[in-house]
Amino acid sequence: MSTLLEINNATLKFGGVVAVNDLTFSVEEGEVYAIVGPNGAGKSTVFNLISRFYNPYAGSITFDGHNLLDRNADSVADLGIARTFQNIELFDHATVLQNLLVGRHRHRKTNLVQEMLFTPKVRQEEKRHREAVEEVIDFLDLQPYRDKMIAGLPYGVRKVVELGRALASGPRLLLLDEPASGLSVEETQDMRWWIDDIRKQMGITVLMVEHDMGLVSGVSDRVLALADGAKLAEGTPQQVQSDPAVIEAYLGAGAA
Repeated sequence: MSTLLEINNATLKFGGVVAVNDLTFSVEEGEVYAIVGPNGAGKSTVFNLISRFYNPYAGSITFDGHNLLDRNADSVADLGIARTFQNIELFDHATVLQNLLVGRHRHRKTNLVQEMLFTPKVRQEEKRHREAVEEVIDFLDLQPYRDKMIAGLPYGVRKVVELGRALASGPRLLLLDEPASGLSVEETQDMRWWIDDIRKQMGITVLMVEHDMGLVSGVSDRVLALADGAKLAEGTPQQVQSDPAVIEAYLGAGAA
């Protein structure tokens, strides 16, 4: 496998608070890589660095050979990076289908005039985007909700729709920010299967932040444990869960 994402010596400060502390890790193409740690460890902050919402104080971030620090947040998706959020970010007064079509925005090749005239090229593109979205709907079993408004859907379904919108963009790297948060046991099991299939069937690399260690152990190839923005341990799920420094960070001094 080749390295797809590489973060070297990344540091991020908010005033006197060091949110990410000299962090180095890499994600190989085709793997599921999880970041774990207590609340406030800096997990989602790492995602925000990759998504270019934050600028690091020091360090470098590269994706498939591209320097992400040269990119703005609105151009990251063009490289093939998509993400979900801890707090679901969907258009509540649009349908599931319409929300998934938003994920196809980066693939549009027509201009405003063509779209106003609804030219044959626009119609052809629209058909292609619809076909791509329908494949995602079938993959995530969202057929019963296709034409329903987001505002009226249960939380678990909305969580899946946000995953679907990210997949609709056709990413090479998918960032999942606490995908099992707020889900029932059955919904978490479904999420586990989907993450596994996203990697195996779609060939998408997954970088995941998650608290549910059952999900992490079930789908991850490697795990990075953080505390106070710094690396505690890295390895297989079993290696990280049994690391004394990780146990102490989760359970307190003396627990190891």
